[in-house]
Amino acid sequence: MHRILLIDDDAQLGSPLATYFQRFELELVHALKPSDGLALLGTGGFDAAILDVMLPEMDGFELCRTIRKQGDLPIVMLTARGEVMDRVVGLELGADDYLPKPFEPRELVARLQTVLRRRRGPGQGAAVGSLEFDGLTIDAARRSVLRQGVAVELTGTEFDLLHLLAREPGKVFSRDDILNQLRGHEAELYTRAVDIVVSRLRKKLEPLDCIKTLRNAGYSLALRRAAP
Repeated sequence: MHRILLIDDDAQLGSPLATYFQRFELELVHALKPSDGLALLGTGGFDAAILDVMLPEMDGFELCRTIRKQGDLPIVMLTARGEVMDRVVGLELGADDYLPKPFEPRELVARLQTVLRRRRGPGQGAAVGSLEFDGLTIDAARRSVLRQGVAVELTGTEFDLLHLLAREPGKVFSRDDILNQLRGHEAELYTRAVDIVVSRLRKKLEPLDCIKTLRNAGYSLALRRAAP
């Protein structure tokens, strides 16, 4: 059973949500304050975290930044309805997904299941194996990336985006194509999410110039296959 940490100062939210999560073999642990949540994360054993933006002690953005410095734990942010900038900032800081409040519990479970599938690794045969490029190695089985021989730590979303582009180098993927394939359901209108993840990925892969932008078209991998 996957263990999920919810950090939200709404004391009435945790218990009913935990009961609902049990239907999907998810164990929910609720922390009301960021300090309590970070202490729980320090004990280990969690598979993902859900962070509210409005929190005491520090806001959800600072909390996301703190957690992301410690590793690649999947993070889903809960944002105010209509606050696009909340979503932008959360994704820029390394969140894997976002969900506006108020939300339907089933939608939250669906988002969690998606990020957990990314963490477990690819479920299709085409995704297994190692892809070698000039200066870049992508190991799908281990979900690891080497940039010029140095390991690069990517979030699940970043890895899946890179692996998607790398399976067909040179092919242009539109933003909607990427959203559909990474999220596993119809793309939302908020396609800037793809631009943000690409920006994060580019920074982590520097000095390699891996991802090419085609204006009004999308993105492609701009690396040559390594010589056999």
